[in-house]
Amino acid sequence: MKRLSLILVLLVLILPLTAQESGGSGSGFSAGIGLGSDLLPDPDDSTKLTSWSKLGFQPDVAFGKFGIGLDLMFRFQLYPDESSSPIRIYSPDWIPQGDQTILDVYLPKIMYVRYGLRGIDPFYVKLGSISDFTLGNGLIVSDYANTRFLPDLRIFGLQVGLDGALLKFPFAGFEALTGNLARLDVVGGRIYVRPLVFMGDSLPGRLQAGVTATVDTNPFLYSTSGTGEPIFVVGADLTLPIVTGQMFSLTAFAEGAREMNESIGAITGVSGRLLKFLRYTAQLRALQEGFIPSYFDTNYDFYRAERYTFIDTNPAGDFQLGWLGMLGFSLLGDKLVFSTLLDGPFSDKPAVDSDNSSLYPHLKGSFLLKEGMIGGISLEAVYEKYFLGKTGTFFEDLIDPVDAAIGMKVNYKTGATVLTLDYAYRYDPSMNGGAGGFDVSSSLSASVRF
Repeated sequence: MKRLSLILVLLVLILPLTAQESGGSGSGFSAGIGLGSDLLPDPDDSTKLTSWSKLGFQPDVAFGKFGIGLDLMFRFQLYPDESSSPIRIYSPDWIPQGDQTILDVYLPKIMYVRYGLRGIDPFYVKLGSISDFTLGNGLIVSDYANTRFLPDLRIFGLQVGLDGALLKFPFAGFEALTGNLARLDVVGGRIYVRPLVFMGDSLPGRLQAGVTATVDTNPFLYSTSGTGEPIFVVGADLTLPIVTGQMFSLTAFAEGAREMNESIGAITGVSGRLLKFLRYTAQLRALQEGFIPSYFDTNYDFYRAERYTFIDTNPAGDFQLGWLGMLGFSLLGDKLVFSTLLDGPFSDKPAVDSDNSSLYPHLKGSFLLKEGMIGGISLEAVYEKYFLGKTGTFFEDLIDPVDAAIGMKVNYKTGATVLTLDYAYRYDPSMNGGAGGFDVSSSLSASVRF
């Protein structure tokens, strides 16, 4: 308790200094104060969900391409049951639990540090939350995120990229990420070359070739049981923008990868935009049995232990042909965005149930509504479903939450006040002794920015 008291005192002293320094510089300082409640696992009994009040302070400073934001959240219970103290602090926010280190707890107090923007600036770096990071064409790393445990747990990661054109060497560049700087567990990178860039904006001059390698040094990091060796995936890709117009664009690509069980996967296809607002992707796939496409995807942190177990126990088998299609639209300056991705094999579903997700259709849908379309309301929603058709028909499984991850965030802004509902619901096959169960988290808060 003395350690916690000291930390609280230091933060109370530091925060006013931060606000004074940034606010006095005229550099774009803003801050938010939030009140609300979170439904979280009890620190004394992780199987029990309890409600915690929260008080948060989120200062934000911007200097051109540079920005930094903090997330200082105090979660507590007033007059908790079976306690002689009038207040109970949510200790996992401030005191390392289990095998956590001080970095696990305090690095995430920094919401983000950034310089530049991916896809716009030749050099960018972002530390903090990662929401949708893809390497190459997504056969290995596709929309990877380290935010899946929010609001329970914030993880501090890193993504960085450098285009050699910044250094007057446009022939090469690289991108890299780590999901957790405190652990360096998921670490990946891609080096790419433009061998014919001297040919300018001609078709050959746009050709890009890359190699990707990604490793998870601790596949059981978020699992209560199990141990395993580091798992790695390596691959190579080719990308060729064929049409680069504003009304219509077309990029052809191919990528191959090899996973730790020596299974191989390969994809080829096209992607682009149509009439500016329609986005599309079409792929053909050849995957060996035992190969998991997009191994490091959005929900990787949820299912990393199960994927390791599958790779560790299933050697490479015969090749299976498959497909992937994605269609999305973006309207009114990206204020309304929707996309649906569906992939699966050409063959019928297995006669005997399999733990290989690539043998079944897989669906991912997302919806984004920004403020201004419907008054002060904004909304983000995502639904991802694995193993479609495994336990029933395609459409029966589509609405069955088993093997699904669901997330939704709704904001309502009135004046300077924002009301936020954050909800996450996902299937955890490791719960109840391996029988499976559902992990639910929710958060309700009101915040004011100034």
